[in-house]
Amino acid sequence: MSALITDKISERAVSSLKEHGFAVDYRPGISKEEMMNIIDKYDILIVRSRTKVTADVIDRGKRLRIIARAGVGLDNIDTNYAVNRGIIIINSPKAATYSAAELAIGLMIGVARRINLFNYDLKNGMWSKGSYEGMELRGKSLGIIGFGRIGRAVAGVGKALGMNVNATDVINIEKEANELGVKHMGLEELLMKSDVITIHVSLTKNTFHLINDKALSLMKNDSILVNTSRGEVIDTKALMNYLDKLWGVGLDVLEHEPPREDWENELVKHPKVLVTPHIGAETREAQERMVDELIGNILEATRQVIQ
Repeated sequence: MSALITDKISERAVSSLKEHGFAVDYRPGISKEEMMNIIDKYDILIVRSRTKVTADVIDRGKRLRIIARAGVGLDNIDTNYAVNRGIIIINSPKAATYSAAELAIGLMIGVARRINLFNYDLKNGMWSKGSYEGMELRGKSLGIIGFGRIGRAVAGVGKALGMNVNATDVINIEKEANELGVKHMGLEELLMKSDVITIHVSLTKNTFHLINDKALSLMKNDSILVNTSRGEVIDTKALMNYLDKLWGVGLDVLEHEPPREDWENELVKHPKVLVTPHIGAETREAQERMVDELIGNILEATRQVIQ
């Protein structure tokens, strides 16, 4: 079977696919126009978050049997349309769990201790000790929105830091929460009671702008907001109006990546915002696990196709 890879993945993944007998065409960064011109030659399409696999792409891919997402979220793939075409959709949801959780914790600590500001000052010749006030996380209330693999991993670290951990989810998480010593509560209660809020949900029509003007108005003064899930979960324009109220914001994701609107660039440059360019899975260990999980899932899917 032939596979087209349109986003950057590890060399080991490409080599492993070839070793398993796949004809691999590795074209990271290919444009949609270029992809549309060649997609009809392939049985498998492998993407990360950059490539948008829309209905027109799927229609053009007459031979497509498998669409594989190297990562967790499937919001860049029209999954319903693909499934209706008989295409198997797979991803690698476990690989980046700990890397994403650690980044969320890192953003919390960075915002709480104003690390971005001290770092900027020192690199620009200013010894600004005493210029900014920091905040301890120990004893604070941590609110987790989305209690899947990553949310649960964050809860474990939060408990280890001495935080009081609460969580909310659209599904019943009472059993999982109790096992980790986490209190389950509704979204509004969590927003009102948390000193630090961290978001770990998939992007769906129900989570689009989940954190909107109303949600932000419920948050405590001097609270911290962290998002390592999807940028569109937060109404960024609304967030701009609450930066004075909040202690700070840690973002690994933005509504547009890279930012293209003036207000997005204003947000990125704001001193209360610590931002990274969607690097939740960008660790050596996560990428190695992703290769193993992705290849295993592709092999299983090809067995289904052959049957």
